[in-house]
Amino acid sequence: MCHQTVSLVARVLEESGIPTVVVGSARDIVEECGVARFLFTDFPLGNPCGKPWDKEMQRSILDMALDLLQGAWQPRTTIQAPFIWSEDDAWRTVFMHFTEAERQAFKKAGDARRAAQAKVKEKQAGEA
Repeated sequence: MCHQTVSLVARVLEESGIPTVVVGSARDIVEECGVARFLFTDFPLGNPCGKPWDKEMQRSILDMALDLLQGAWQPRTTIQAPFIWSEDDAWRTVFMHFTEAERQAFKKAGDARRAAQAKVKEKQAGEA
């Protein structure tokens, strides 16, 4: 789920008296939104609770989140999980990397989508 959306929902819940902890990987976004409690995991997006099938890591991250929920003593508390995704951090160089051919294909698809949307809007304007 989108880090910004989760963060804004957490703020609304907090304003309603419901304590929250956000566990996520997009530190800049979550901290900018000003959540009450944030457990930062420096992992690829989509994996905030650890590696798939690594139950020990996942349980540790959940325990950290619950400890943060119980023990945060000030607003906007951020804690960083001590885990690393891989020893060599190679995932950082390939995560969300697109080749020039892929970039061009995405651009072409986006242009086609925008053109189709413009036609729909034009048609709707003509019917009004």
